[in-house]
Amino acid sequence: MREYSIREATAADIDGARAVMLDAVYRDFGTGYVPRWHADIIDPVPFYVTPARHTLLVAVDEHDGTVAATAALDARGPAHPPNPGWLAERFPSGETAQLRRVYVRPEHRRRGLARQLVDRLLDFARTDGGYRSVYLHTYPDSPAAMGLWKALGKVLCDEREEMPGGGSGVVHFELPLA
Repeated sequence: MREYSIREATAADIDGARAVMLDAVYRDFGTGYVPRWHADIIDPVPFYVTPARHTLLVAVDEHDGTVAATAALDARGPAHPPNPGWLAERFPSGETAQLRRVYVRPEHRRRGLARQLVDRLLDFARTDGGYRSVYLHTYPDSPAAMGLWKALGKVLCDEREEMPGGGSGVVHFELPLA
């Protein structure tokens, strides 16, 4: 049984975290790297490490020291467009803890890493004291994502059902902060 350490990313973890994230957008989403969507993946430090109210967590495989999973949080609410305007109003930047980049390498899945990372992100948001809500969006085809997010929060908008033409196919969630 493998053991993992979950921690805030250090400088030594950035390349491994970037690799996990890039692998996810290529393998799981099929989009590949899109600069307007993924600038934070290429250089996560100014997005998640440097700002005081943001964080990047990693799960490190104790066996070989590799980054097995990532999870990030920032204070940017969902932008409109591309997201529905009412979501941007409900989750304003500065007051919203947005969960991002919760990715687990396939060979490390089904071990509870995503849930542990999310629990730590929620602890971070509560400790900060300035967040009023927790928001995230996911793609329904992302492996195991819908099950995890439905277990932890509630669906606010499923673009496949609620938007003309299915929108971008994104599903938006709110997680309890308390």
